[in-house]
Amino acid sequence: MEDNEIKRAVRERYGRVAREAGSCCPSSTCCGTATPQEIVEKTGYSEEEMVAAPPGSNLGLGCGNPLALAAIREGETVLDLGSGAGFDSFLASERVGPKGKVIGVDMTEEMVERARANAKVGGFKNVEFRLGEIENLPAEDGSVDLVISNCVINLVPDKKAAFKEAYRVLRPGGRLAVSDIVLRAKLPDLVRDSIEAYVGCVAGAARKDEYLASMRSAGFENVRVIDEAPFSLDCVTSDPTGRSVLEGLPEERRQEVEGSIASIRVIAIKPVGALRKGG
Repeated sequence: MEDNEIKRAVRERYGRVAREAGSCCPSSTCCGTATPQEIVEKTGYSEEEMVAAPPGSNLGLGCGNPLALAAIREGETVLDLGSGAGFDSFLASERVGPKGKVIGVDMTEEMVERARANAKVGGFKNVEFRLGEIENLPAEDGSVDLVISNCVINLVPDKKAAFKEAYRVLRPGGRLAVSDIVLRAKLPDLVRDSIEAYVGCVAGAARKDEYLASMRSAGFENVRVIDEAPFSLDCVTSDPTGRSVLEGLPEERRQEVEGSIASIRVIAIKPVGALRKGG
């Protein structure tokens, strides 16, 4: 698959999700007809967090809670990669307080528009949403304290570029906290080569060792997997496009695919001695 083809498919898919305010359920614990609220509850959010953000910001698109990985301090600047309708950005804004700032970046115009509308409705003054790609972030060098991302980097064709950009925008000593989907083993060609599975957060996932190596090659240190859990294929087959790819697989092959996928939560640090520009 060509990178431009992948990006176009992802942009179209999540643009549709933003317009329809539905969930494609790409999380590690969701299934069937679970609502967005049920999904975020299962992926590590508290009841207080679920009611703190505007209702229209929770589309149930995550695979974990990256905010639980890093202690956010008042006055900090947080950058949310693939911010969607703004759910994690709004939760972060409460923690950084009025002297802090949260920047959400998403490649889908419909998502950015929806997030901005949610911010207006919720009266969030310290959050802004920017249209842009993770591999080329609309943010200055060394301008943020914490980068978070929730089940998005797996959708990026060039993950090394994504982590290099996250490293670039962080201040020395800044932190990275990511929830994402990775592979434990190689996927069957049918799934790996499928655009439908890609936008469902499966075919675009990297091998776990390669994913972590990409973080380290960008310059990050103290890269640690905080937890890891199996990824249920029910989260893919509950969506029509994902189901069209997987329903033809024999049961043993389906189990093989399911055993090859995991959700992980990872933290890392930009070294204090790193040069302010890039590294």
